[in-house]
Amino acid sequence: MSSLSALCKKISGILLTAGIVTSVPGHATEITADYGLAPEFQQVQGWMNSPPLNMAHLRGKVVLIDFWTYTCINCLHTLPYVKQWHDRYRQQGLVVIGVHTPEFPEEKDTANLQAAIQRLDVRFPVAQDNDYATWNAYRNRYWPALYLINQQGHIVYQHFGEGNYAQTESMIEQLLSRNPKSH
Repeated sequence: MSSLSALCKKISGILLTAGIVTSVPGHATEITADYGLAPEFQQVQGWMNSPPLNMAHLRGKVVLIDFWTYTCINCLHTLPYVKQWHDRYRQQGLVVIGVHTPEFPEEKDTANLQAAIQRLDVRFPVAQDNDYATWNAYRNRYWPALYLINQQGHIVYQHFGEGNYAQTESMIEQLLSRNPKSH
């Protein structure tokens, strides 16, 4: 490896570890970030596909929070990946939770959200966050936004917008590999 390549790799690692960037093309990323304890779900107007959930009861699980809204084209592009991860990894301990935070007034209507969940075949739990309380607790600013939470309840990975699907899946697999093996 040339000294320039080694320097680039070292700088990439520093930027990833510091959380300044979340990915570097061609750089396999280990989970080293800790963005702190995941906030509790706040003032949820309703839960679809699940009874009410809370972070305390999810300890010991790997949790993927997906902030989305059903009219956002970027969210709709990301949704097939999120659904696939739910289907592929739920038996291994992954809990996917959609936090539906509406961008437009009609998205606040529970019947409209339920119809969208059915039309889009969303089978994982969805929290209705009409007042942006959970959104604000996470200090989120983007649709879609993914937050990966480890077994101890800490946010260890975040991604905003589309893309980085392989990296996100790799992070999910890394966390799941830390689960105790059942006999």
